[in-house]
Amino acid sequence: MKKLSIISIILIALAVSRSFSFSLEADTIKLKPKPIYGKEAKVMAYILDNNHYRKIHLTDSLSSAILDAYIKELDNSKTYFLKSDIDAFEKYRKSIDDYTRNEDVSPAYEIYNVFRKRYSERMDYVMNTLINQDFDYSAKEYYETDRDKEPWAASVAELNDTWRKSIKSQMLSLKLADKAPGEIKETMKKRYERFAKSVSQFNSEDVFSVYMNSITQAYDPHTNFLAPKAADNFNQAMKLSLEGIGARLQTENDFTKVAEIIPGGPADKSERIHAGDFIVGVAQGVEGEMVDVIGWRIDEVVKLIKGPKGTTVRLQILPSQTGVNGPSTELVLLRDKIALEDQAAKMKVINYQSGTKNQKLGVITLPSFYMDYEAYQKGDPNYTSTTRDVRKLIGELQKEGVDGLVMDLRNNGGGSLSEAIDLTGLFIKEGPVVQVRNSANKVEVLKDDESNIAYSGPMIVLTNRFSASASEIFAGAIQDYQRGVIVGESTYGKGTVQTVLDLKRFFNNTEDPGELKLTFQKFYRVTGSSTQNKGVIPDIAFPSPFTARQYGESSNPSALPWDVIKSASFQKTTEVNEKLLASLTKSYNDRMKTDALLKKYVTETEELKKNLAETKISLNEEERKKEMTEEEKEKMLNTDNNKIGTKITKEGSKTDILNLDDEYLRESLLMLSEMALKRVG
Repeated sequence: MKKLSIISIILIALAVSRSFSFSLEADTIKLKPKPIYGKEAKVMAYILDNNHYRKIHLTDSLSSAILDAYIKELDNSKTYFLKSDIDAFEKYRKSIDDYTRNEDVSPAYEIYNVFRKRYSERMDYVMNTLINQDFDYSAKEYYETDRDKEPWAASVAELNDTWRKSIKSQMLSLKLADKAPGEIKETMKKRYERFAKSVSQFNSEDVFSVYMNSITQAYDPHTNFLAPKAADNFNQAMKLSLEGIGARLQTENDFTKVAEIIPGGPADKSERIHAGDFIVGVAQGVEGEMVDVIGWRIDEVVKLIKGPKGTTVRLQILPSQTGVNGPSTELVLLRDKIALEDQAAKMKVINYQSGTKNQKLGVITLPSFYMDYEAYQKGDPNYTSTTRDVRKLIGELQKEGVDGLVMDLRNNGGGSLSEAIDLTGLFIKEGPVVQVRNSANKVEVLKDDESNIAYSGPMIVLTNRFSASASEIFAGAIQDYQRGVIVGESTYGKGTVQTVLDLKRFFNNTEDPGELKLTFQKFYRVTGSSTQNKGVIPDIAFPSPFTARQYGESSNPSALPWDVIKSASFQKTTEVNEKLLASLTKSYNDRMKTDALLKKYVTETEELKKNLAETKISLNEEERKKEMTEEEKEKMLNTDNNKIGTKITKEGSKTDILNLDDEYLRESLLMLSEMALKRVG
């Protein structure tokens, strides 16, 4: 799932006029490409045509996808361009390939300059008309936030009405947050003045970067052009040297959305901010002013959130549980570096009484597949690695006399391929773990050569939608070998491998051209099935609010397809069979009918799924108030139910320390308990 977070942070194009009072003057300012950009585009197209895994070429059909992607990058909300503009851009639909091979990137700048003009017009309308308007909040109307559902505006009047609804919605939110009329207008004024300032920061290189990424990502979503600044940020991220809260962000319409929580970071440790939440405000220190960031360029939001280790940042968030219609909450975080040890594997022992049997169930939580390459290369015998740490933890669990083991890979976005292979080797005899095919169709089978097994008892692997890459290799191998039961959600579906090329070697000029990250290999399970796109489907699926369309590789239109190659030769174990899976499934379905905690969780999940799917916002004050009140009551009820459920379960002596707030883990442990009893029986 490491979709190259820095790309989603850097390459969002939101540009406006520098000053509303000089918008006509701003319209005469046209950004132009540097002479070298055309040559760089041609070279990158050549590299992609000849080295990308997909073996497709920059042709008319790819030109069409590039045009759509570039327009979407500039105006993903369909609130700036008019339909007449889109129609005018059609002349490029089948010619971007020709322009690129002729070292010509002028289409990027012609389209961008139209966008700049339209943005200036919109900002003038907002500042000079809408912000000063007194809205009628008793009217029954709605604003559609999912702009993909909407057509391009056919007229200025139609676009004006879309913006009227958008501004009305924002001002209603401020009104419901007890802001006075004058304060609301001042907040909105500052918000859009910041929009206006951003155009002066968006330069020719930014336009080229967005355009080139529209080209590279037409090959697949993980192939990216890294302009010099983006390349520096990417390299820093790879070294885990960035200081902040430990979250990957992306833009969704006017909001900054949390795409991923980095294990071991301040956000992760707080347990109060999650993937899917929206960040709508950022403040510095304990008493700093909360700055409204709705509609900001995402790189500007990141600048506010990042800061020196040990300093405080406050975030105003809209939780995913309540959606865009719900109330916001404030979160205080202490910035920190994400150290390697913070992402290290951790264990705990759960005591559980099943009937007359007292059981000890082990849980190993693995946030990532890590390895301290620097220490390894220096010959340090105590270098840190996933496999070493897990082997040690297994030894400690065995001393405790555990009856079974849960490997928790939720939110594990991957990491070291070699560690995924070695870790698999702790649970199986020697044999193939994963197959890798390159663009020349050459397949390499990567094996575990260690015949010793560190743990041979009952095992469950717990996954979710954010388990990706190396996590999918491990989970897929455990499933294929029938070594353990996979439970939870389907994984992300990233089954590709990237490499980074320094573009300097292709040019003689002294100016840094940046880097190109391209997909050149693809993963396959030992059965021959790809992990790409589909991910690893659990043997027993738990209720999930997330769909592949929202979170997953298949949400990307240019994602490489799922396919199958020849199976490797491997020997399955007898640990998992259809009879066992049928028994576990039946027990789970029975609990769905009788277990109050599980039933409550299913209800909550369906409610969350409904909230995530709801894209229309009411512009009626009473209706919006009612929605917010209902969400608050639901949150309080859920909290009370959790407390009651914990008390009842403890008093009933079913368990003593099961984490009842974590229903996925609770269900995993109940299944593991059954597996352990069947093995004994």
